[in-house]
Amino acid sequence: MFEQDYLMRIIAQLLGAIRRSMERAAGEEDPDGAARALDMALGDATDLDGEALLSLAPESLASVLQVSGVDPHLTEYIARSLMLSGRYHGEAGRPDVAELRQAQGRCRLRPRAGSRPRKRRGLGGASDRK
Repeated sequence: MFEQDYLMRIIAQLLGAIRRSMERAAGEEDPDGAARALDMALGDATDLDGEALLSLAPESLASVLQVSGVDPHLTEYIARSLMLSGRYHGEAGRPDVAELRQAQGRCRLRPRAGSRPRKRRGLGGASDRK
């Protein structure tokens, strides 16, 4: 139960960040700010250093998410967020970053066949999965 609540909270936070970035890009016409906000939200959603994570090659990013125990249910939202971030970076005049984000978003972020995601640790440090 705690695991599902935690996952739903993370997904809700990421979806909120996506919504705010879309509003910022459209309403304020600020794709640069929208891209930066979305990139920060991706780091928060994964509990990893966002700047380092987002600088990785697509295949490396997928591997890091897999071995770090990011829930497979969250990876689809991460992929969509990466694609949206790429769009905003492109609109902000950063085609190289846009291309990287798009490639990261297209990379297979799902676990390999036969593998299992590692257990996430809760706030207290004890394993919350059973």
